[in-house]
Amino acid sequence: MLLDTFAWVEFFRGTEKGNKVKKILKEKQCFTSAISLAELSYWAEKEKLNSKKILSSVKELSAILSLDNYILEAAGKISYSKKKEAKNFGMIDAIILACCKAYNLKIVTGDKHFEKETGAVIL
Repeated sequence: MLLDTFAWVEFFRGTEKGNKVKKILKEKQCFTSAISLAELSYWAEKEKLNSKKILSSVKELSAILSLDNYILEAAGKISYSKKKEAKNFGMIDAIILACCKAYNLKIVTGDKHFEKETGAVIL
């Protein structure tokens, strides 16, 4: 299971959706795209939280998936295609989706952009 940034934010906020993420973390092997580290760092700084502690927890609880040329090139194609459906589909979402596809993982998210993806676990 690949946890996207939305899932991690809910986890750290301790919300009901975050409790679902906590359960998934206990039951499944979980992964995080490296690009989510940037988003989580930004979120932590914005919320005046300890970004070092948050990122350390993410790295402890999941395996971080590196971005390679294949994933980045696929993300460009995904972004182009998805923008036809949703104009606000961002490149970071495309990178996360490309990671899912490259590693054949299901995404855990609350982001509506991923609702139609096969195997998506919507919080």
